[in-house]
Amino acid sequence: MKICLVTTFPPSHRGLAEYGFHIAHELQQNPLLSLTILADELETPQPELEDYSVIRCWRFNTLSNAQRVLAQIRELKPDVVWFNLGFSSYGDRPAAAFAGICIPALTRLNGYYTHVTLHQVIDYISMKDAGVRFPRVYRAAGYLATRLVLMSNSISVLLPAYRRTLREKYRGANVHVRMHGILSSRPEYPDFSRRGNPLHRVLAFGKWGTYKRLEQILEVFALVSARVPNAQLVIGGGDHPKTPGYVASVAQKYQHNRQIVFTGYVAEDKIPELFQTATVAVMPYSSAAGSSGVAHLAAAFGLPIICADIPDFREMAENEDLAISFYETGNMQSLAGEIIDLLESPERQQEMAEQNFSAAMRMTMPQIVRQYLRAFDIHQRTRALEPLRRFRRLPSWVSTRSALARAVSARTAPWM
Repeated sequence: MKICLVTTFPPSHRGLAEYGFHIAHELQQNPLLSLTILADELETPQPELEDYSVIRCWRFNTLSNAQRVLAQIRELKPDVVWFNLGFSSYGDRPAAAFAGICIPALTRLNGYYTHVTLHQVIDYISMKDAGVRFPRVYRAAGYLATRLVLMSNSISVLLPAYRRTLREKYRGANVHVRMHGILSSRPEYPDFSRRGNPLHRVLAFGKWGTYKRLEQILEVFALVSARVPNAQLVIGGGDHPKTPGYVASVAQKYQHNRQIVFTGYVAEDKIPELFQTATVAVMPYSSAAGSSGVAHLAAAFGLPIICADIPDFREMAENEDLAISFYETGNMQSLAGEIIDLLESPERQQEMAEQNFSAAMRMTMPQIVRQYLRAFDIHQRTRALEPLRRFRRLPSWVSTRSALARAVSARTAPWM
């Protein structure tokens, strides 16, 4: 099977690049697949990752992306075109973002089987946190964009609520719920001897500046450290593309506080150490933009999670049986209380850690990708049988019926 994966891809740091990498990594392990990645162009030239066939044929905030991607697809002639997609994957300017959202529909209209993993649904995005100036116009455009995405052959979303909305409000068909996955083939059982010894590291990780802001957790940590003197706040990750310089400006204010550490951007190979030595992962968000990659990273390392009581996260926890303690969104006392209670309870830390490790075991990346491949394979087999079904509808008295059926069966044999 020939697959084109259309996604942001490392060494690009744009949204969903890490998720695109882990999809590609699992596909690359299958000797029966031929994978080509149609990725975003890099702002500065960098070496490509080894062993991947990458064609960088589209650029962020460019209106001609549809033409460029379709030209590559026509040349490659894949069996499946798989889009790893968010509403701002192709741009943070409205025209470029909308033009990019049209690409899956145009790909299907050109005769290619098209699948979309859709990470967000417009109805669940906070316009205020996204910095949208004209929310009504954006909502209307988002409605149209969603209808266009639903023109794909099939769609996967990461939360059951998203599927309900796409089916009930948008009348979408062939919409499936699939877990986000832990971006790993094997979760790490927590080593409790590295936690709270000697420091209880409270880890806040992400791309900061929009709906993920640091002011609240920094104020809350003053309350936490007064109660738990061996606590340390570790802030991992850099700026959101919309807020350049944000993390550096915040870090400068706390540069003399030894209990607060800013790591900046964390390379892929440094992530395990960061999570393995933390006691708890905290998600101090004001809203959500889909299923949380940070929560799944924490689960992969058996790390307890504390996060804002946001509907998307509630559903994620229930759907995947994750151990998450929720605090009242925007309430500093509530957040401080949750952190202190957890740091002072080794039994609860271990219970939550083991539950998250157990959940991670059920949603490794190989398991998730196999679900997609089974669906693609069923489609290929069904499509291959269509000509044979037509011949079987011919009356039995047609003299060439058997010969034609045998010829078509021989052509479809590779998919059987």
